[in-house]
Amino acid sequence: MPRIPSLSMLTTDDAKLYLKELYGNVIANVMKNLISARMKNRDLSGDPSSGSVIAKRFANAKPQKYGTARAAGKGEKVKGEEVVVQIDYDQEIVEEIEEKDVKLGGVDGLMDRRSSNHVVRMASDLDTKFFQVAFDNAIQVEVDLTGPVEDVLETMIQELENTKNSFIDGVPRQMIRMVLNSAWYGKIRNQLDKTSRANVDTTTEEFYTWHGVQVDSCINLPNGCPFLVMCDGAIAQPVMSSQYKPDMIPMTEAWAICLFYHAGTNVVTPDLILMPKQSGSGTVGGATKFTNVKTENVLYVTNKDAVKLCTDSEQYSAA
Repeated sequence: MPRIPSLSMLTTDDAKLYLKELYGNVIANVMKNLISARMKNRDLSGDPSSGSVIAKRFANAKPQKYGTARAAGKGEKVKGEEVVVQIDYDQEIVEEIEEKDVKLGGVDGLMDRRSSNHVVRMASDLDTKFFQVAFDNAIQVEVDLTGPVEDVLETMIQELENTKNSFIDGVPRQMIRMVLNSAWYGKIRNQLDKTSRANVDTTTEEFYTWHGVQVDSCINLPNGCPFLVMCDGAIAQPVMSSQYKPDMIPMTEAWAICLFYHAGTNVVTPDLILMPKQSGSGTVGGATKFTNVKTENVLYVTNKDAVKLCTDSEQYSAA
């Protein structure tokens, strides 16, 4: 495509095609940059443009003695929960470009540079929202954060790995994700550096897996959150976005370049997101786990004072 020398040409067919291709590259690169993209729940139904989608979670089948269904004349009904994900997070990137700013590099040159920044900012924004929701709903686990890093993290991994209720019968390690802030990621890196192993390259930053669990370093974790241990699909975050739209600003030589995106973020499996308990923080930024003595069901009290029963589909109020 020939160089676009003037903002006034943004409405031509060639420029529209260029903006469409540029938008496609932005969205593709946002998905690559998103740490959370690799662990989102994608089992969604419905049309996001309607304002919401639904994530479903089905309970485990229960083996019965042979002949039970025949005697009852029916089989067990499939039990499950539906989680509605509202598309209620509306964001925009709107930047004004002056005609004088494109004299040297052209519109396409300037837009290429700005779109690279849009990728970083959109990905960071969505990751921040994703991990904030995970943090707000995570189960706090008692663990001594002053102990050896390998003991602390292995304890957290095993806590999630051994989860059992009506929906879960243990979590395979290949489905577990561990997301750490830079300090805790560095602790693992340092621990690996001290270990003499032929299969560990101490010169590289990333090591991808640790004890069979996929690991990511993330600067978008909420303040005060050292790390999260969670299962793939624990959170749904559908995203819609609109193609780059150029709009002339009246009585100026400037144009506004607009990128709009809309997302919804909600927890699908609250029992599969863990974080270390914070000293003196109570239930802020997480959930406290306890047992209902009468029913022996495991309940989770979130920081929003709502009780979630994770062994069947009923919902209970804090009262």
